[in-house]
Amino acid sequence: MQIGKINNLVIARSTEQGFYLKAADGDGKEVLLPNRYITADMTIGDAIDVFVYNDSEDRPVATTEQPRAQVGEFAQMRVKAVNSVGAFLDWGLAKDLLVPFREQKKRMVVGRWYIVYVYLDHESNRIVASAKLDKFLDNVIPDYKPRQQVDILVAQRTDLGFKVVVDNLFWGMIYHGEIFHDVNIGERYRAFVKTVRPDGKIDLRLGDRELKRVKSLADVILEYLAANGGSMGITDSSSPEMIRAVFSCSKKDFKKTLGFLYKAKKIIITPQEVALP
Repeated sequence: MQIGKINNLVIARSTEQGFYLKAADGDGKEVLLPNRYITADMTIGDAIDVFVYNDSEDRPVATTEQPRAQVGEFAQMRVKAVNSVGAFLDWGLAKDLLVPFREQKKRMVVGRWYIVYVYLDHESNRIVASAKLDKFLDNVIPDYKPRQQVDILVAQRTDLGFKVVVDNLFWGMIYHGEIFHDVNIGERYRAFVKTVRPDGKIDLRLGDRELKRVKSLADVILEYLAANGGSMGITDSSSPEMIRAVFSCSKKDFKKTLGFLYKAKKIIITPQEVALP
């Protein structure tokens, strides 16, 4: 039975307070699933998935609610309250998640969203969170191969692109030139490793589908330019109707593709036209 994790536990017995659960191969320790989480189809002997955490009196308790993150994971959460102890985050459970002042990069503000790491404080045996992400990342050497698929959490926008958390273990980077759809802080995506640098930094790209769509449209635009004397008056300022009539695509995809071609130095863009170099 792991505190701060989703556990698959067996319903051992029933009491007035709820069901007591235990691990099928455990040491006999039990945890209470309060009545408010019990459904009509649950019976003694059933194995169910529950999240185990500490209640307001620091006693282990189970819930069928799903937290935004388990121990060992990163997530974006909103601050519900601040008091003399620290900030309290809404992480999807009845009891809010504490970020002690010592774990805040700067004082958190009620109503704002922050990327945090959830961990078990072994001194107090309480689940807490930290906004000081660096100390929980890049502590082992990455061993990824090019084109290997990973899970990422978008953490920060920079001039070069977006810093992301890779598999809850590493910092990674997706450059603007590798982004072909809207990306938002706090969202999770599947990505692919481009390269792992000698210093351990990981360069990534997003999924193949968006890239294939942009490259396909890029070929169409280049062919159109070549067939029309090397230039066209259709630009990113043109109407969505004109763009769709000529290229059968949305204005959004058209603008992304122009950006892709421009960065590849395959076109020149002016306010009046798009042209081949």
